[in-house]
This record gives sequence, structure tokens and C-alpha cells, in this order.
Amino acid sequence: MSIPQDIPESRQEAPAVSGEVEEIFDDANGDLAVGELESAAEKYRKCVELDGNYFEGWHALGMALMKTGRYQEAIEAGLRCVDLRPNDQLAWSSLSLFYVRNGNIKEAEGAGAKARILSWGGKVKKE
Repeated sequence: MSIPQDIPESRQEAPAVSGEVEEIFDDANGDLAVGELESAAEKYRKCVELDGNYFEGWHALGMALMKTGRYQEAIEAGLRCVDLRPNDQLAWSSLSLFYVRNGNIKEAEGAGAKARILSWGGKVKKE
């Protein structure tokens, strides 16, 4: 059985992270599940401090920050996500949501347009 070579970037397996980062991330997810948003955000932030290229950590941090009303910080995390994975539809959709919550409609529309381009099979950045 051959492995397809044209897997979209957003569906590719993420690079390995350290066991410590993975453990902290799992703990943060547990906090999030029981509504401890501040604790979750703190742990997600620790993940990205330990591994600045950890896409899942940046994305989860942005979502937790948005849920706590810290929209500008969520935008910063979202911008890091699209920097790490410029052709990831979820990253652009989330960034658009963060912008909307912060009242940045023009920026939200721009990020949303990039998410739509990706949903149609296009690319934001050539690989």
C-alpha cells in the first residue's frame, strides 16, 4: 500500500514534540475540558515556551485566550499559527474568529478569505 504524496499540509502528521510538552498539553486539555480556562491557557503558553514551533500548542493557546476574552493575545497566537502553517485552513479560520471577537472586521475578512481559498484547494503560500 502506497502513502499518498499529496496530503494537504493541514492533514499531515505534526512533527514530534518532547514528552514534557506532550504531557503539559494533555494536562491543559484536561483543564479545558472541566472549564479551567486560565489554567489551560497558562499550560498551553508553557508548551509554546518550551517549543516555539508547536502548532497545536499555539492554536490551543489562541482558543483558550479567546475564550477568556484576551482577544489581542489570541490574535498574536493565531498569527504564529499561520506563520508556522501558512496553508492550514483551520489556522486562518481561527485567526479570523479572533479578529472578529476583537472587532477587527477588515482583518477578519482577509483571514477568512485565505481560509476559503484553502478550502477550495488553493494555496496561500507556495511550498
